Amino acid sequence: MTDTAPAPYQVLARKYRPETFADLVGQDAMVRTLKNAFEADRIAQAFIMTGIRGTGKTTTARIIAKGMNCIGPDGTGGPTTDPCGKCEHCVAIMEGRHVDVMEMDAASRTGVGDIREIIESVRYRAASARYKIYIIDEVHMLSTSAFNALLKTLEEPPAHVKFIFATTEIRKVPVTVLSRCQRFDLRRIEPEDMIGLLRRIATAEGAQIADDALALIVRAAEGSARDATSLLDQAISHGAGETTADQVRAMLGLADRGRVLDLLDMILRGDAAAALTELGAQYAEGADPLAVLRDLAEITHWVSVVKITPDAAEDPTVSPDERTRGQQMAEALPMRVLTRMWQMLLKALEEVAAAPNAMMAAEMAVIRLTHVADLPSPEELVRRLQDAPPPTPNGPGGGIPAPGNGASPVTAEAPPAPAYSPAPRGNGGAPTAALAQDVQAALARYPTFEHVVELIRANRDVKLLVDVETGVRLVSYQPGRIEFTPAEQAPSDLAQRLGSSLQRWTGNRWAVSVVSDGDAPTIAEVRDAADLALKAEAEAHPLVQAVLAQFPKARITRIETPEERASKVETEALPEVEDEWDPFEEE
Repeated sequence: MTDTAPAPYQVLARKYRPETFADLVGQDAMVRTLKNAFEADRIAQAFIMTGIRGTGKTTTARIIAKGMNCIGPDGTGGPTTDPCGKCEHCVAIMEGRHVDVMEMDAASRTGVGDIREIIESVRYRAASARYKIYIIDEVHMLSTSAFNALLKTLEEPPAHVKFIFATTEIRKVPVTVLSRCQRFDLRRIEPEDMIGLLRRIATAEGAQIADDALALIVRAAEGSARDATSLLDQAISHGAGETTADQVRAMLGLADRGRVLDLLDMILRGDAAAALTELGAQYAEGADPLAVLRDLAEITHWVSVVKITPDAAEDPTVSPDERTRGQQMAEALPMRVLTRMWQMLLKALEEVAAAPNAMMAAEMAVIRLTHVADLPSPEELVRRLQDAPPPTPNGPGGGIPAPGNGASPVTAEAPPAPAYSPAPRGNGGAPTAALAQDVQAALARYPTFEHVVELIRANRDVKLLVDVETGVRLVSYQPGRIEFTPAEQAPSDLAQRLGSSLQRWTGNRWAVSVVSDGDAPTIAEVRDAADLALKAEAEAHPLVQAVLAQFPKARITRIETPEERASKVETEALPEVEDEWDPFEEE
C-alpha cells in the first residue's frame, strides 16, 4: 500500500491565472480586437502589451501563443482565440515547456548578445508548432544596442515567427520598435470587475469573506488583479475560515476609514488635543502613521472630487456610511480648505517618510493641520478689515471702548485714521511734506536707470534681470518713475514685477508704466550691437551665403576674427626655450 502525496499548494494568483480570453477581466477592447484579427486571419507579426503590474500582460501573451498554435482536441484546428487547452501545444505552453515558445526576461538579459541568439534562431522553422513565438517580458529593459540589433528582424521576420512584448514602461521603448508592433494598452481593472473576480475565487476556495473586506483588498490593489489575488490569498489565511474587514485592515496596516473620517473632522474643527488622542489610539492598534496620513490625503482628494462631480461618490469600494459622510463634507467644506489640506498632507507625507520617528512626524503634521485648517482665506481677511469699524480716540489703545467701564461698545462716527502718521518734524513742517522729502532722498540713490539694473543684479533676481535687459525699451526715467515700451519677447507681467520688486527692495513705491511709442534699443541690443554687426557682415560674405543656400537650416553660432585667431594661436603655441648650457657642447 502506497501513500499518495498531497499535491503541493499553489498560490491563488497562479491557480486562477486566465487560460483563455474569456477568463481575462476588464480587457474587453483588446479581446474584441484580437478575436476579429484571428477570425480575419490578420494576425500581426509583433504585439506589445503595456499596462501597470498585474493586469495580465504576460498572461495575454501566453494566451495568444496558445491560440496561434492550438490544433484542437482532434488535431485539425487552426489559429483561434478560444484555445482548447487540451492539445499537446496548449498543454506544453501552459506548463511553460514548449520548445517553440521561448520566454525571455529582459530585466536579466539586457545585452545585444541575448538578442543575437534570437536573431540566429529565427531562421529555423518551428520544431513542432505552427509558429515559433518569442515572448520578451519587460522589454523596455533592453539596451539600446539590443534594440538596434532587433529592428531588422522585427520589421521583416520570417512567416513562421511571431514576437510578443510586454512592458510596464512603454515610454522607454524606442518609437522605432513601437512602429513595428501592434500595441495593446491593458487597462486598470475596474473595482466592480475586481470585486466580482475575488468573490468567484473565494467561492471556489470555499472561503467566507465579508464584502467590506473585499472592498479593502480591491482598494489596496489599485487596479492590479495579481495584487488583489495575492492579498485575497493572504486574507483567507489570516481569517482562518471567515475573514472580516477588521482582520484585513489589520493585515494591511490600515486604519479604520470611519476613524480616519473622525480624525479629519477633528482636524477641520481645529481640535488638536482630540486629533492627537485619536491618532495615538489608531497607532496603538497597529495602524501605520504613514498609512493614516495617506488615508487622510485619499479622503481629502475623494471629497474634493465629489464636490466637483457628485457621481464620484458612487464608488463600490466605499461603504454607505463613508459615502454619506463624504457627501456631507463635500457640501460643507469650501474648496480652498480642501486644496490647502491636500497641499499640507503632501508635504506631511514627505516629512513622515523621511523622519527617523514616523509617529512624531505624524503628530507634528496633525498639530500643524489643526492650526491652519480654520485660518481665513486672504479674501476673508480683506473683507474683515473692510467691514471692521474705524478706531476712535476715546477707547483703550485709541480703539473701541471696552465694555464694563461705563461706556457703550458702540463707536462714534469719525473719519478713518490715515494709513501712515509720522511724528511732526522739529522744523514745524507738515508731515506730508517731510515724508515726500524722505522719499526723494531715498530715491536719489538711483539717479539713472543703470542704477536700477545694478539694484536688480545686487539682489540676484536673475529672471527679472534678463527680462529687463531684453524686454525694456526705456522711454523716460526719473527716480521712482519708469516708462517703457516692451520688446516683443517681454513677458506681460514685467511692469508689475519690476514695480513690486523695486518697492520691496527700496521701501518706496515706484510707478512703472507701459507706453506704446518707444523705439530705444534694449540693454541687450546695445550690448550685442557689435556682435550683431559682425554676424551681419559674415552673413553677407559670398562664401557664407553659398553655404547657407546649400544648407538652409544652418546657423552661424560663433565668429572668430583674425585678431582673435592670432591671439589664440599665440596663446596655444609652445613657449620658446632659451638656450641652455650643454655640458657636452664643445668649447
